[in-house]
Amino acid sequence: MDSKSALRAVCGLLILLFCLSPVFGGDIVHQDDKAPKRPGCDNNFVLVKVPIYIDGKQVTEFVGVGARFGPTLESKEKHANQTRLAAADPPDCCKQPIDKLTGEVILVYRGNCSFTAKTKFAEAGGASAILIINNHTELFKMVCEDDDDVNIRIPAVMLPQDAGASLEQIMQKNADVKVQLYSPKRPAVDVAEVFLWLMAVGTILCASYWSAWSAREADVEKDKFLKDASDELLSMEGNNSSGFVDISMTSAVLFVVIASCFLVMLYKLMSVWFIDVLVVLFAIGGVEGLQTCLVALLSSFRWFERPAGSFVKVPFFGAVSYLTLAVSPFCIAFAVLWAVFRRVNFGWMGQDILGIALIITVLQIIRVPNLKVGTVLLSCAFLYDIFWVFVSKWWFHESVMIEVARGNKSGEDGIPMLLKIPRMFDPWGGYSIIGFGDIILPGLVVAFSLRYDWLSKKNLRAGYFLWAIIAYGLGLLITYVALNLMDGHGQPALLYIVPFTLGTFLTLGRKRGDLKNLWTRGEPERPCPHVQQEQPSQPQSQ
Repeated sequence: MDSKSALRAVCGLLILLFCLSPVFGGDIVHQDDKAPKRPGCDNNFVLVKVPIYIDGKQVTEFVGVGARFGPTLESKEKHANQTRLAAADPPDCCKQPIDKLTGEVILVYRGNCSFTAKTKFAEAGGASAILIINNHTELFKMVCEDDDDVNIRIPAVMLPQDAGASLEQIMQKNADVKVQLYSPKRPAVDVAEVFLWLMAVGTILCASYWSAWSAREADVEKDKFLKDASDELLSMEGNNSSGFVDISMTSAVLFVVIASCFLVMLYKLMSVWFIDVLVVLFAIGGVEGLQTCLVALLSSFRWFERPAGSFVKVPFFGAVSYLTLAVSPFCIAFAVLWAVFRRVNFGWMGQDILGIALIITVLQIIRVPNLKVGTVLLSCAFLYDIFWVFVSKWWFHESVMIEVARGNKSGEDGIPMLLKIPRMFDPWGGYSIIGFGDIILPGLVVAFSLRYDWLSKKNLRAGYFLWAIIAYGLGLLITYVALNLMDGHGQPALLYIVPFTLGTFLTLGRKRGDLKNLWTRGEPERPCPHVQQEQPSQPQSQ
């Protein structure tokens, strides 16, 4: 394997180690079973929008969290009233306000008494709702004490500390400050999820056909050597110059172990500087992926045949085509621009382009040699996904996979090894995302199915690829259904994708009698073309 192929393989393996496979759309409902519940104090903790108006014009908006107690909030903005905001006196509202209120929303500070006591005093003073400012920058879930009176008829919302400071300044400078309180629901299905599904399935389609085409070209070359120069073929195979990396049984198992170690490292070291390191690694991999895809695409046009077939020797990289040298500056510039402007509104487009190119390249370089290795790899990834999304909560008190994917401890929008699209019709905004692992890992098996079909000369319906890609699409679709049923809580996509994809492949292989061949050889049995079958001699007539 030459230096450039080795670099591509290392990039591919590195990206595999950083494969994450959650799918989520953002949580707006927090169903916390640990926080105490009882009749009258059993609301879900929902996020609440708190827009601020001065003289009838909206100037800013804060996000709070609703309490366990009190009535539920309106879900539509047009039905939520604009209500005057008043400061509490005393500020903690641990006794009835001195000034009589006439339906205002009262602003109070946390501390000195329970949340329910503050709310009861505010209600008795004539307030229509209460905003409680936390004494920390994060939000806090407001629950009831065991002996609290929960017969409360006004809503209570908590805001973070910085929101309270901003509201104080606004109220000091303006006399007429009004607020709205409402908790909009997410749409059942957002267009972003449809496009994300199409991106994932389309990426595997492109990568599978490229992988199968390369395998067929290599097979044709192999047949030529077998017919004309078998010794030369043996010498070529000994040099292992194919540029592909076949996953072994051992590496399939070790991948999950090493990936788990990397995931814990990401979780523990998650910070701004560590995200920057991942951005640099992703940009390097993205340059290689985009360059590989562009060179392969342009080489198919006759105008680029000559620069694609002419090579120059470059130190460390070896022989590099003139076409590769021509597209490399563009790829580098594209990755640098994305890294610099990744936080702007359109930054997700650059991330998705680099990500898709990288995934296609990885699926072209790294292959599963047979169904046995693919089954072990996906089974291990299946357990890995479930453990780090669900089971890890018991040890770390939060989902390690979801925390890392979101980058919650870094102050960033999450790690770059994700495909994401902004939620277009979601009042809460945010992104729908899918981890690289949800595409690469099942994509390895789907690409293997098409290579097998082409080498065995099976048509689309009689082969395995069509059913494998349909099974993958259905598994991912079920993932999004589960995501919406769980109010946007992150889901381990491989929990649904692996049974669909692997189950379909194994069932079809067994039914058609190809399972043994798929399981061990990974390619159809064919006679060697240079071996001529001896024809039985015809009896001579007397």
